[in-house]
Amino acid sequence: MKPAAPESAYAWTRLLAALLLSAIGGVGMWSVIVVLPAVQAEFGVARSTASLPYTVTMISFGFGGILMGRLSDRFGILGPVAGGAISLGLRYVAASQATSLWQFVLAQGLLVGVAGSATFAPLIADTSLWFTRHRGMAVAIISSGSYVAGTVWPPVVQYFIQSAGWRRAYLGIAAFCVATMLPLALALRRRSPLTETTSETLPIVSRSPRPLGMSPAALQTVLIIAGLSCCVAMSMPQVHIVAYSGDLGHGVARGAQMLSLMLGFGVVSRLVSGWICDRIGGRRTLLLGSSLQALALALFLPFDGLASLYILSALFGLFQGGIVPAYAVIIREFFPPEEAGVRVATVLMATVFGMALGGWMSGVVFDMTGSYQTAFLNGILWNLLNIGIAVGLLRRPGRPVEPATR
Repeated sequence: MKPAAPESAYAWTRLLAALLLSAIGGVGMWSVIVVLPAVQAEFGVARSTASLPYTVTMISFGFGGILMGRLSDRFGILGPVAGGAISLGLRYVAASQATSLWQFVLAQGLLVGVAGSATFAPLIADTSLWFTRHRGMAVAIISSGSYVAGTVWPPVVQYFIQSAGWRRAYLGIAAFCVATMLPLALALRRRSPLTETTSETLPIVSRSPRPLGMSPAALQTVLIIAGLSCCVAMSMPQVHIVAYSGDLGHGVARGAQMLSLMLGFGVVSRLVSGWICDRIGGRRTLLLGSSLQALALALFLPFDGLASLYILSALFGLFQGGIVPAYAVIIREFFPPEEAGVRVATVLMATVFGMALGGWMSGVVFDMTGSYQTAFLNGILWNLLNIGIAVGLLRRPGRPVEPATR
């Protein structure tokens, strides 16, 4: 089948299908947050121990993303997404049958994490190959899939947990994922012409062997550290807002609403940041988003009332949504398209690890202090590291290389 052109109607249709796949497949990152209080109560464990399923989910999500990214670079995205959809359904069924916390950690954390990983970093990398002029916006749209998942899934999962129990809720998730994701995956059959090295229609681009004055490995490493640090900070409100709301006496249902609000405004933030990124580039967008996230984290320290938390949840989502898509744009600006899958997945693995590490660290801090105040301070310090890296990248010499004429 002859590849369609970048920026074509097919590219935008494909983007819509990828967005839906990402929103559905992203359930693994958010269902485990909502189910945390129920799992903690059923298995009788501490908050930090109950946070382990989330931590393992995110670690598996990260490593799985690299594997799926490498496969998509070589064979296309269809296989990883279709296989992930089937595996996701089977893994949720297995998690619903867990009789101990460690069985739940294995099924939810290890297996669901790997199965869902194809709908995150590999889809983002694949989408970046279908756009040139509007790459920032396209990457922002597909990156919003995880936030759409975070907006829709928490209240839905919480409702079914309350009405039918978490085990039946997990069975319902399994059936829904398989029934919807497999048909959507068929829209991703074609491969981007940017990966066709024999194409005579694309201009030859000379790329610097030292992007931003660094070796490719050095730049990749710096982006990995940046991704880790920003998401350790990001995880504090996202992972623990449901439990935090419950501890303050506002109720876990209110916390689920706050998480949904946070991720809903994150979608708005990502779309706006995509528009900005097409105009100022990935590095400046990264610095802007990181600075705003630090501000939002600081505002959680003095305010913990119900109305304040709703407002801060919205602000946090609105301020930080542009950070993660900026990494994918930076990689596409300075690395060849045939390396996009594995390089984007590697950096986004670091963001996932940051979420996992930050979620676990916040649980440990809570168990030690009985409060989340120190956890917020820890997040702010990690955020300052990310800001420093963003400033350093912006000050280095080098211009983005676009792979196609405008």
